[in-house]
Amino acid sequence: MKFKNPYKDKKWFKYLGNKYVWVLLFFIIWMLFLDNYSYFDHRFLDQQINELQDNKKYYQEEIKKDQEQIKQLKNPEQIEKYAREKYFMKKDSEDIYIIHFEGDTIQKEE
Repeated sequence: MKFKNPYKDKKWFKYLGNKYVWVLLFFIIWMLFLDNYSYFDHRFLDQQINELQDNKKYYQEEIKKDQEQIKQLKNPEQIEKYAREKYFMKKDSEDIYIIHFEGDTIQKEE
């Protein structure tokens, strides 16, 4: 007595019964989830690369600003101006009054 597979004539069974389809499915699952170079690992690493590139741009701009400030501070008049503005330094014959207004919209730079 032979048993006949009732699904043998179905279209989906022909595809799922094919060994090449199983190998392809295994390969896709392996590459997406299990491999060291999986798709999700690449996405994560790409995001990190983008963040690091943004940080690089930011720090390069900050370096340019600092270099400009260093160039300005080579002038003695600029050094005096910087010391007066940032550190509230004064000459011996001067008095400095610092006035803070309530609700002042200008914030201190730090």
